[in-house]
Amino acid sequence: MSCTKAPFKPKPQTKLPHTQNNPIPLNVYHQNIRGLRGKPNELISQLCPTFPHVLFITEHHMNYLELQQTFFDNYKLGASYCRNSYEKGGVCIFVQENIRYVNLNLQKYSKDKDFEACAKKIYLNNRQASIITIYRSPSGNFNLFMIKLDVILRHLYMTTTELILCGVINIDHLSDSDRKRRLEALLKTYNLSSVVNFPTRTQKHSATAIDNVFIDAHKMSEYSICQIINGLSNHAAQSISICSFNLRPPPKKYRFIRKINEYTLNDFLTKLSYENWDSVFSTEDVNKMFNSF
Repeated sequence: MSCTKAPFKPKPQTKLPHTQNNPIPLNVYHQNIRGLRGKPNELISQLCPTFPHVLFITEHHMNYLELQQTFFDNYKLGASYCRNSYEKGGVCIFVQENIRYVNLNLQKYSKDKDFEACAKKIYLNNRQASIITIYRSPSGNFNLFMIKLDVILRHLYMTTTELILCGVINIDHLSDSDRKRRLEALLKTYNLSSVVNFPTRTQKHSATAIDNVFIDAHKMSEYSICQIINGLSNHAAQSISICSFNLRPPPKKYRFIRKINEYTLNDFLTKLSYENWDSVFSTEDVNKMFNSF
């Protein structure tokens, strides 16, 4: 496993107990699984004990019924796409059960091999993020992929919502190419850039980064990303922790208030009627009256 860290700006810190001070970053995990059947238990055991909050899976090779019957402990299947006309392929997103989310329907944009995508919006304390996973086959139509990617990013882009895009685009980001430049130019219009700078698929005579994670590195400047070789596929997984998100629940605040309603008002008037005011009105000196009151 290798890790790459974005530079952190040193800040003076006051040491507090671990449970009060340490933030909990958002952890996202992407695995091109090359067939999910028979692998859920092995995958979840390898994620222990630092289970990611969001699990992206590409090329699950399942239909919708099989995917609905696939379970990961403490995770919910939030969004998915399964091929209609061809075998294999497909993408899905699993999210920890304690995270609130809504599905973002991308079915009408998806097309087998050319553009397979699904997405959801997750709510993290006072922030929210649209998370998207995509797969493009090496034989897919690249121009159509670019058109559809632009359409969904334009549809999902909001200044109040972060974008996290990951998946397999089958464009090597470790070498220069016209397709890579075109993809980067498109993503920059949405402030997205690649954070994967290590091989994700290594073969006998090549090492390429065809799996990728794209984030707004200006807003999410504090992150760390790791390459994970787990033997589940011929693709290495990517695990990214984004410190710009803090999933630690905010501390509870308490306040005391006086209960005022018809009952309490009547109770107050009743008790007031039993008070003796002679000492207050027995003098004409305002100061003595005030002190007596």
